[in-house]
Amino acid sequence: MRTQLLCTFSNIEKYVDVVTDLDGFYDIVYGKIYALQNCDDLDEILLTYNINADTLNKSTYYTDTISVHRKKDYNTIYTINSLNSLIKTLNNGVADSNFVVDWDDYKNSILLTDSSVGYKKIPTKLFKILNV
Repeated sequence: MRTQLLCTFSNIEKYVDVVTDLDGFYDIVYGKIYALQNCDDLDEILLTYNINADTLNKSTYYTDTISVHRKKDYNTIYTINSLNSLIKTLNNGVADSNFVVDWDDYKNSILLTDSSVGYKKIPTKLFKILNV
């Protein structure tokens, strides 16, 4: 079985209902959903979870959900596009797959693309671990 890490954006009032929906929508492996809170906007909750990628229909993600990757040792979640934008920013505009990112600078955060600056860093903290 292959797994895929997903992130669904919610708010603090609706995240419990979203978790219930996600549990019915996906085959969530390991039985856990990690609720991260945006430290800059405490109303925003980011739900991260692994699904069985073999059963994923990529044309129908749950609403407000993206595919992400994680640097486990740094609790950093990122999209490939945001990582590419970050590397370009750090490397004088050059996209270089061999560029080494200092992940300490992005610890406990999520990196997303931003049309005005290329990427944005959102600091996060663990809000709750939910068993599904």
